[in-house]
Amino acid sequence: MGTDKNTIWGFVLIGALLIAMFYFNSKDQLAFEGEKKRVKDSIDNLIKLKAKEVPPIAETKTADSISIPTKGFKLSEAESFTTLENEVLSIKFSNKGGQPKSVVLKKFKKANGEPVVLNDAEFNSINYKINSGENKTSDINKIFFKASMIEKNNADQSSILSFEANDSNGRKIVHQFILKSNSYLLDFNLNIDGVSKMLTNNRIGFNWQNETPPIERDNKYELTQTHICHSAENKFDFDYIGNGGDKEIKNANWLCIKQQFFISALIAKEKFSDVKYDWKIPTDTTEKYLTRVNTNASYTFSNQENLNVPLQLYFGPSDYNILKQYNNDLEYVVPYGSGIFSFVKYINRYFLLPVFDFIQQHIMNMGIVILLITLLIRLITSPILYKSYLSGAKMKVLKPEVDALKEKYKDDQQTFGMEQMKLWKSAGVSPLGGCLPALLQIPIFMSLYYFFQSNIDLRGKDFLWAKDLAQYDSIATLPFSIPFYGDHVSLFTITAVLTSLLISIYSMSNMQDNSNPLMKYMPYIFPVMLLGVFNKLPSALTWYYTISNTITLLLQIVIQKYIIDHDKIMLQIAENRKKPVKKSKMQERIESMQETQKKIQDMKQKSTKN
Repeated sequence: MGTDKNTIWGFVLIGALLIAMFYFNSKDQLAFEGEKKRVKDSIDNLIKLKAKEVPPIAETKTADSISIPTKGFKLSEAESFTTLENEVLSIKFSNKGGQPKSVVLKKFKKANGEPVVLNDAEFNSINYKINSGENKTSDINKIFFKASMIEKNNADQSSILSFEANDSNGRKIVHQFILKSNSYLLDFNLNIDGVSKMLTNNRIGFNWQNETPPIERDNKYELTQTHICHSAENKFDFDYIGNGGDKEIKNANWLCIKQQFFISALIAKEKFSDVKYDWKIPTDTTEKYLTRVNTNASYTFSNQENLNVPLQLYFGPSDYNILKQYNNDLEYVVPYGSGIFSFVKYINRYFLLPVFDFIQQHIMNMGIVILLITLLIRLITSPILYKSYLSGAKMKVLKPEVDALKEKYKDDQQTFGMEQMKLWKSAGVSPLGGCLPALLQIPIFMSLYYFFQSNIDLRGKDFLWAKDLAQYDSIATLPFSIPFYGDHVSLFTITAVLTSLLISIYSMSNMQDNSNPLMKYMPYIFPVMLLGVFNKLPSALTWYYTISNTITLLLQIVIQKYIIDHDKIMLQIAENRKKPVKKSKMQERIESMQETQKKIQDMKQKSTKN
């Protein structure tokens, strides 16, 4: 019902927008035709009038170059475009609204080979309303500006483009854009002369509409990696796209739409006081966009006649190193960790990313870079892995004694547990010795999971049969889609699953007790589940898992067969048994609880017999 309700409201809103559009367009067209006819009928009289009798007017040129007198800003004129560019961006500006019309990222291509273009849809706009007189308002994105010549600043190699709009009452609006060399950040300085006549309540209500185009090969996966992000009151937050949503925030520094690898952002150098935004995803599968975001942001100011609002626009890659240089916290949108694993972002930012950047400066092939990083990680974690296997070997040595205790106390599991703990403690074996090392590896595992999904340097890089390490590899396309699996065959996924299965089989052969049916089959179930999970993940991630699993299997065999000396372990256990057992306070409490529970159980059994 919720989806149907949202769909109905979506159609109602779309219908309302269409009706409003047709209404205002027809109203403007009728006004234009009426004005044109009036000018034609009275042109002879205008020639005879004295100049002092003619009120000051502003000319507006139509597409037919007909001059029409009007008292306000120009609302009808031929649309023209001006391009501002540097080494990484090419921005096309329109004189209608005096704002960016489309942005081409020069160094990036879409999955189909076309250039990556942002801000190109008709939906996209930056708008605010001004008082146009006679209790009327005008949208700035419908007013025609006059573009200046592009200026060059030799000091910082920046390019400056200004758009100016004037009316007959002396009011002036200037949109100034500054694009620096090799920068994805566009400075947008808004200047209004005659504030009291155009704005009320010392407030500007900005409306920023942004439509995200599909860029990557797998648009469904790209949508799952698309977030609405904002920075407000010195805190960063984000929202998953889901099926749509809305939010209100205070004192916002910036708002951005982060796709899988690209970002569009609106930044306020002096903060927006209030921001309300909502986002929707298309209900029609034929629509060629991922989501549409509509933002209303309030900017408040003190009493003044000449107002300057410093804004910025970012159109570029979701690259942590690039974003960090702008000193506005925009780099936090790169999802290097979230949710309960948000802490791994520090591992990625301050360890894994510097190591990755260092290696890729010397190694051109990204597949080899991932291989070297995996070897480094495994080298660092090998002592943890060794302790885990050593603990397992000690427990394996004690298995005959554990079996004897199990047989002795087969009808009293509580007593068996207490005696087993005493046995392990006397032998100097920790029951958590095999679990804790594995738990300590989870942060590294998860940090790599986030890192390989978010690092734009992997995008477009090929390795072996994988054409793009940032996307899944596919060696075959199925004529149908299998639930939980998909419609393609990823070879790196298969190698990752097979190596996981080999580790499970080898571990099963070394288990102390494989009589439990659940434990017997669980090691086989988990790798099979990975088949569906990994099939849509980036091939960089599945390639990493393949290497990591292979190294883990080899280390496991080498450590258990050639490094761990079982005779020495037995001698060490014998020595440990001679030493007095020191119990920790936690262990004393656990044993005390176990003894209390045993006494209660014994009393219940006696009471039952009586």
